[in-house]
Amino acid sequence: MEVVYEDNHLIIVNKAPGEIVQGDKTGDEPLVETLKRWIKEKYSKPGNVFCGVVHRLDRPVGGLVVFAKTSKALARMNEMFRSGDVHKTYLALTRNRPPKDAERLTGYITSTERNNKSYFSSTPRKDAKEAALSYRYLGSSDRYHLVEVNLETGRKHQIRVQMSSIGCPIKGDLKYGDKRSNPDGSISLRAHRVRFVHPVSGKLIDVTAPLPADPLWQAFSDIVKENDSNDAD
Repeated sequence: MEVVYEDNHLIIVNKAPGEIVQGDKTGDEPLVETLKRWIKEKYSKPGNVFCGVVHRLDRPVGGLVVFAKTSKALARMNEMFRSGDVHKTYLALTRNRPPKDAERLTGYITSTERNNKSYFSSTPRKDAKEAALSYRYLGSSDRYHLVEVNLETGRKHQIRVQMSSIGCPIKGDLKYGDKRSNPDGSISLRAHRVRFVHPVSGKLIDVTAPLPADPLWQAFSDIVKENDSNDAD
């Protein structure tokens, strides 16, 4: 477990693909419980440790996850996520180059529990929720294309289904149209950056996650560094 930011109220972790944020039917230990144990041991805390889940990432997705260490921070962060005051940037590797260098995608998403899948429609449908994101093409390697995605809404599997809707399924994402899985069961989508005003101190929090050591990601390291630098200016 890699902690990339911590203060008295918040802790941000770089989640590995395959980890679950909260408990599910698999019975595997969720990240929130691992984190509670880590906090308890690090600070020699007696009794139960508070650690609130602010948001989640899909199991095969890696990258930044924000947790709250106090109930005050949890309540305020939950409201900030609901109101769109937390800005999340993702990086995705796709086999197909996007049709445009930059585009805003809008539409409607419905989700089913039966097969744990979401469906995209360009027109309203019963029980569908509006979905919006913007993507930007950053560069290509010999076989893959790097895309930056900024979410405007937080629908289930939103990036995965919306990128698939334009013919760009994410590498390894069999559920949404890619040709083959990644060897470790991950998909090549990462929560790369998170920005928000701290709910207690009021200071700007702007955190980026390091790229994995995987050669596929490392092939884009220079592009990512330059892009991060430009975004910080």
